[in-house]
Amino acid sequence: MTDHRQKIVSRETQDVLEQLENLVRKWSPRINIVSKASLRDLRRRHIEDSLEIANAHRPETGPWLDIGSGGGFPGLVVAACMGHQIDVVLVESDARKCAFLHTVRRELGLNVRIINERIERIPPINAHVISARAVASLSTLFNLAKPHARDSCHYLFPKGRTWREEVLAAREEWDYDLDVLDSQTDEESVILHAQNLNRA
Repeated sequence: MTDHRQKIVSRETQDVLEQLENLVRKWSPRINIVSKASLRDLRRRHIEDSLEIANAHRPETGPWLDIGSGGGFPGLVVAACMGHQIDVVLVESDARKCAFLHTVRRELGLNVRIINERIERIPPINAHVISARAVASLSTLFNLAKPHARDSCHYLFPKGRTWREEVLAAREEWDYDLDVLDSQTDEESVILHAQNLNRA
């Protein structure tokens, strides 16, 4: 596995992330942005975890597609880190969570496009980077992501303790190059960074 350390973020980005944290705490009791248990450790469990994904690959061009964005992790954190350098597209089927995402975009001035739909139902995005956090198995994620990827796409999927089994299962359907980045927020977790994805 690769030793994966968070890059230092600017003071401006830290300010935006603090505002994001406040908005999550304000909205979460109403529409369950994050679980009540993880809300107590919001900074580490969601902000810092998403920062690791944002720092796993810094593209020179976009868009960056985040599938099943939920409360905006990692998509909103990615947008906070990237500023207006690249377009970030958040796809979320839950209308209430999309309302939250729209509020954050407006209040924090983030460069994000929000699509309230299932990923299977939208036109191809032609993304340079695709991320998804706590959405589905690796095989399923590849099936969902591939139609929206350009040939040089980077796939960034955080996974927990069963990641090795998911990698083996995905190899039955897919050929891909894989770099495993260790997480600094959870010793049992990793970020799977895949490239050159094709059907086996």
